[in-house]
Amino acid sequence: MFGLDPALGRDRPLRVACLGAHADDIEIGAGGTVLRLLRERPRVQATVAVLSGDSVRAAEATASAAAFWAGAESLEVHVMSYQDGFFPQQDREIKEWARATLEPVRPHLVLTHRRDDAHQDHRAVAELSWQTFRGARLAEYEVPKWDGDLDRPNAYVALDAETVGRKLALLAEHFPSQHGRGWYDDETFRGLARLRGVEAGARYAEAFHCAKVVW
Repeated sequence: MFGLDPALGRDRPLRVACLGAHADDIEIGAGGTVLRLLRERPRVQATVAVLSGDSVRAAEATASAAAFWAGAESLEVHVMSYQDGFFPQQDREIKEWARATLEPVRPHLVLTHRRDDAHQDHRAVAELSWQTFRGARLAEYEVPKWDGDLDRPNAYVALDAETVGRKLALLAEHFPSQHGRGWYDDETFRGLARLRGVEAGARYAEAFHCAKVVW
């Protein structure tokens, strides 16, 4: 998956870093991948960073991370309070925080936003990921939105119906603040997973953009 080094045996811990601009971004874009990864690898050390959110959203992000990463060997969650919609203007402050807090993680795999995402905060997080985790395998997930910016991915993680159902249940349970949004429902998330599954030759899938592959 994502060209992970085969020399990294299953008895050694896999370090994964997940970055999201907002409380539910990681789970929407890569929640199924997280669940499958934990099912298939016995040792996973996870670091989750959510860069914005008030107290309500911070509580949602923390509880959701604990649920999605249940069974991980270790889990470290950082929920920051940078101003939503203004990440480019806070670039220096965010970079300094990431250098001190995230760079020492040295992950094998990074799940993050797309660099060409229509949301300015998402783009800022993607750039931050490339600058912070040099040498890691970066997989950029997608988040459906009004802007209609979904592109052609080049990497897929096939998911079975049970995993997709579990992802949707956890999204509904842990992000009640989003239930009033017109696009935030099972149909949106399952529909996208089904379309990506068609592209991947599977029933369901999550899609990623991987800019570099080492063969």
